[in-house]
Amino acid sequence: MTAAGGHEAPQADGTLVLVADDEPNIRETISFILEMEGFRVVLAEDGVSTWEKIVALRPQVVLLDAMMPRLDGFSVCGRVRSEPSLAGVRIVMVTALGQRADRERALAAGADRYIPKPFDEEELLRTIHELLDSR
Repeated sequence: MTAAGGHEAPQADGTLVLVADDEPNIRETISFILEMEGFRVVLAEDGVSTWEKIVALRPQVVLLDAMMPRLDGFSVCGRVRSEPSLAGVRIVMVTALGQRADRERALAAGADRYIPKPFDEEELLRTIHELLDSR
């Protein structure tokens, strides 16, 4: 089975992706897409639980919504980038905030990539594979 961008799906096997979004439907949709691609997936519904899971589980990739309760995605991203032991964690902001200023804020906070919602499944998978390939 070939994934987006021509990558073989087995490359994803064992790779842990944390999906952080306060909308259950978004979490479940992304989780399904990633699991079909061979990723292991952990879910978080707010910024505090996202931060706790990043520290405890050290996922290779975090898909991070900007607008979440208890701690927003920009703050989570900044915390990850300020912690040297988490330097290898790749962060993709996946958010409904689509303005140029929002993108710039996410990248300034340390996000590796920025994907506006509604997202394209192929673009999401391609982005994750590119980040994993660049490690």
